[in-house]
Amino acid sequence: MPLTKKVNFNTLLEKGNRLQIPKLIQWQFKMEQTHVLRVGVSPKGLFVGWHYFYAKMDKQGRILIPKLTLAMLTDKETPRLSGYIFEVSLEPT
Repeated sequence: MPLTKKVNFNTLLEKGNRLQIPKLIQWQFKMEQTHVLRVGVSPKGLFVGWHYFYAKMDKQGRILIPKLTLAMLTDKETPRLSGYIFEVSLEPT
C-alpha cells in the first residue's frame, strides 16, 4: 500500500540539508524511491510558515531540501538551520 494519506512527523535537519523519514512510516506505507512526494517543512520555534516542494526519497530514506526552500526559511538571526527540529508533512501526489 503506497502512501495514500497525509503523514506528519518531527525530525532533525541533518548535515547536507537532509531529513530522515522514520523507518516506521517507510514500512507502514511501503515507500519506495520511485514515489514522488509533496513535502512540507516548517522549523519548530521559528514563525516562518510552511514551505512545500516535491521530492523523492533516497536509498537511506532521506529527503533533500532544495537550497531555495532553505533560503526562504532562514533569516539574519538564524543563518544555519542544521540541527533544528523540523515538522514535516508528506502527501501523495
